[in-house]
Amino acid sequence: MPLHLICLFFIVAALYAAVGFGGGSTYNALLVLHGTEFRILPTIALACNIIVVSGGLLRFSKEGLVAPRTLMPFLVVSIPAAWVGGMLPVTETVFIGILGGALFLSGSRLLLQRDFVYETADKRRTPLTLAFLAGGSIGLLSGIVGIGGGIFLAPVLYWLRWDTPRKIAAACSLFILANSISGLSGQIMKLADTQLLSLAVPYWPLLCAVFVGGQIGSWMASKRLNPAFLKRLTAVLILYVAARLIFKWLGLVGFLA
Repeated sequence: MPLHLICLFFIVAALYAAVGFGGGSTYNALLVLHGTEFRILPTIALACNIIVVSGGLLRFSKEGLVAPRTLMPFLVVSIPAAWVGGMLPVTETVFIGILGGALFLSGSRLLLQRDFVYETADKRRTPLTLAFLAGGSIGLLSGIVGIGGGIFLAPVLYWLRWDTPRKIAAACSLFILANSISGLSGQIMKLADTQLLSLAVPYWPLLCAVFVGGQIGSWMASKRLNPAFLKRLTAVLILYVAARLIFKWLGLVGFLA
């Protein structure tokens, strides 16, 4: 296992944990660029996601910010959708294309996101149909490419004026954990009858790296380090990786031939 890849996973885990996410999309992208067999990428990324976001969720729980009942309309559809997404077979070109687009959108959102000022009077009730639609579509995408989906849920919740920024971050952590577990089970079932799962075993050092990085990221968040700076730094990293991934995808589809 190359040392530089372990270091990159450590850095990504620390940055994502500091801003309340898991990092699944970027883990996938780094593995694509490393030349890993694309069919085992979601399994590795989702396992890393679970490790990182569990620490953040524990921190939010201690602060009394986790409210599973209010997030249930999103979860009740996203969890089975993530499992279905994990079971779906996709080609390498489709996988890299979706992943590159997801990274570009999430990086752009983090870079351009404005400060959110929440007033209690602004709180709105989310229509069930909208919650089901958002949860289902994000869950399906999460399962296919091996991400938790929090990076897409967050802007939806901000737009809906769902709750305070801290409670939205806590909700995203719970959403990521639930979808990552569901998506991982689907991915494992899809690969159960193949020899591909054994190819993921040598990547175990990455799990250790993200565990340590996630703990440091949670510490940075608890110390209230400048969140705007951390978000911009994370966004730059995401967009850089997204650009390299999109460039690779363009080569696969023949645009750069």
